[in-house]
Amino acid sequence: SLKKWGATQWEKDPYGRNIAGVPPDSNGDLAWVQHMVKSMEYPNGRAGVVLPHGALFRKGKEGKIREQLLKMDIVEAVIGLGPNIFYGTQLAACILVFRALKKKSKKGRVLFIDASDQVRVGRAQNYLENEHIERIYKWYRDYKDVQDYAKDVELKQIESSGFNLNIPLYVEKT
Repeated sequence: SLKKWGATQWEKDPYGRNIAGVPPDSNGDLAWVQHMVKSMEYPNGRAGVVLPHGALFRKGKEGKIREQLLKMDIVEAVIGLGPNIFYGTQLAACILVFRALKKKSKKGRVLFIDASDQVRVGRAQNYLENEHIERIYKWYRDYKDVQDYAKDVELKQIESSGFNLNIPLYVEKT
């Protein structure tokens, strides 16, 4: 979430990393995402990027970049994590999973996982235990709906939501 991260230089990036656009000068999250996406090797490349949840739904330039990344059909999964698991911040984070070439069964789809309660609560910090990691990975690997936790969503539905990737739009808690 760097401010004054170098948007002017990004416009003329010599490495062509601005594949989906130029993020606002006030927040460089999606510049880092595009750098990682551009670094993936085709066809087997993958990237997992940890971001604040705001990257999933902020509008303006960031919304247009999200739209382009989704239309490129390289966003494979959006995983919401619980709060206070990263040192130095109590904010909840998310992981965006990208794949250079999705399997045929995943084309035009994105898996949303709400793993916000998959933590062991500690006094100063929360922790992802092995059981949480294994459960989240199973949901990701299976790529199926799991009540309260995972939803396989068609890109058309995401488009109708303005390319908003906010997890509660897709994973409903009962």
